[in-house]
Amino acid sequence: MSRLLVFLGPEKSHVQFILALVFLSCFGEMAIPFFTGRLTDWIVQDETAAAFTQNVTLMSVLTIASAVLEFAADGIYNSTMGRMHSHLQGEVFQAVLRQETEFFQKNQTGEITSRVTDDTSTMSESLSSDLSLLLWYLIRGLCLLGLMLWASPSLTMITLVALPLLFLLPEKMGKWYKVLAEQVQESLAKSSQVAIEVLSAMPTVRSFANEEGEAQKFRQKLHEMMVLNRKEALAYAVNLWTSSLSGMLLKVGILYFGGQLVTSGSVSSGRLVTFILYQIQFTIAVEVLLSSYPRVQKAVGFSEKIFEYLDRVPNCPKSGSLASLTLRGSVQFQDVSFAYPNRPDVPVLQGLTFTLRPGEVTALVGPNGSGKSTVAALLQNLYQPTEGQVLLDGEPLPKYEHRYLHRQVAAVGQEPLLFGRSFKENIAYGLVQEPTMEEITAAAVESGAHGFISELPEGYDTEVGEAGSQLSGGQRQAVALARALIRKPRVLILDDATSALDANSQSLVERLLYESPERGSRSVLFITQRLSSVEQADHILFLEGGTIIEAGTHQQLMTNEGRYWAMVQAPGGPGAPE
Repeated sequence: MSRLLVFLGPEKSHVQFILALVFLSCFGEMAIPFFTGRLTDWIVQDETAAAFTQNVTLMSVLTIASAVLEFAADGIYNSTMGRMHSHLQGEVFQAVLRQETEFFQKNQTGEITSRVTDDTSTMSESLSSDLSLLLWYLIRGLCLLGLMLWASPSLTMITLVALPLLFLLPEKMGKWYKVLAEQVQESLAKSSQVAIEVLSAMPTVRSFANEEGEAQKFRQKLHEMMVLNRKEALAYAVNLWTSSLSGMLLKVGILYFGGQLVTSGSVSSGRLVTFILYQIQFTIAVEVLLSSYPRVQKAVGFSEKIFEYLDRVPNCPKSGSLASLTLRGSVQFQDVSFAYPNRPDVPVLQGLTFTLRPGEVTALVGPNGSGKSTVAALLQNLYQPTEGQVLLDGEPLPKYEHRYLHRQVAAVGQEPLLFGRSFKENIAYGLVQEPTMEEITAAAVESGAHGFISELPEGYDTEVGEAGSQLSGGQRQAVALARALIRKPRVLILDDATSALDANSQSLVERLLYESPERGSRSVLFITQRLSSVEQADHILFLEGGTIIEAGTHQQLMTNEGRYWAMVQAPGGPGAPE
């Protein structure tokens, strides 16, 4: 709870103000039992009607004031908790975004989304209502306890002696309830993941006619959650029943001993009435506390996973501070070896050493699974080498400031992901300073995307659909290339980024690589299976089994008649993928 209060930030002062309002409201609410006892004594003693009217008026004023204060406290509390929810959800999402690439491979998207959205929302909603009750009735209970001591210390002691009975069983039930709540939430996250995974791959499900199989799998997850929900409902019912029974037993005891005190003359009948009214409200307060406490525990159960994300230290170097104003774009792979964390015994790259120079196009070719895309990932600082290092202008990549590095090193993949936003927003994605429309158009012209974008009714304001679903593969690649080019990067990575382009767009990209006026200002790593596109490259590296086994120009490698020559001579000609 103390950790959650941190997310109130500068609004912590509101909590003190809310507590003061709640205390004053509770104190005013105590007027009804107090004056009811006094009026009882006056009726018995046949006091004057003037005093009777005066005290009823005072009681009414205090009660109305209490209601107004309660309204103000509730309004301030709910608005404060709403802002805390927004702040918390933003912090959790930002903590997730800071994690290393392996985190998103080990944790499924549906589960992460459930934690960021569902868990924080459920926790915040529970705290907004249940914590409010807990706070309100805790202060009310303390006020009532003080007034009960004033009315009859002996009856108060009887009440307090019975308190362990009121607390013990519900506390045990609350722990059971908390454990079950965590299990239900885990089950919900797993069922959500099944649904998200299936819905995002419906063409595959349909093509294999496995709709019934996936529906059965989802029903199985729902059945597991239903069993846990039954246990959770049972735990809640048992907890509520123990609280109610203990409260009723206490009321019977107070009535019996209170009657004995009145008979002996120890207290007046009015004082007993006041105490009984206080004690009834005190019992209700305790019952509410005992019923809301497990629900607050349940909310805290949700928060444990949330704080697990917030506390998780990313398993990658912190962003450096280097941001050179004169970056050339020279890249060096120095004896780089790499294995993915989930398969540390399977080396992907072994002792890789090569250099990318400004003004040159270096082509990386080889069979599938040879590690070409892993080279691109290391150059983007998405992973850290197991051995060796990747240098940019002589400095290791982690030393560069995160935003600066990814302005200078831009990549386009074979299946680039676009966001469900406009063309303009997708091309300008990630830029701190919003580019002009002229810069966006220029980048689209260079990549070959301007032609089909300009033909649309809304032009660059057209939405591309979720993940670019309204575009063809070639159009997505063209837009992604424009997104990279607008940054004017010093290092450009094309990872099979032209595989879906038509002949005209392919020719445009080749002119961009080999004839563009900006060629001299950037280093290019060109990964492709279209060997006809790399004939003009300054250097060709043939990668196989994570090792460079051949290097040279197209003419040199063809003369050597090695693996590169064999791939060019493969059926389908030099333009055919292996």
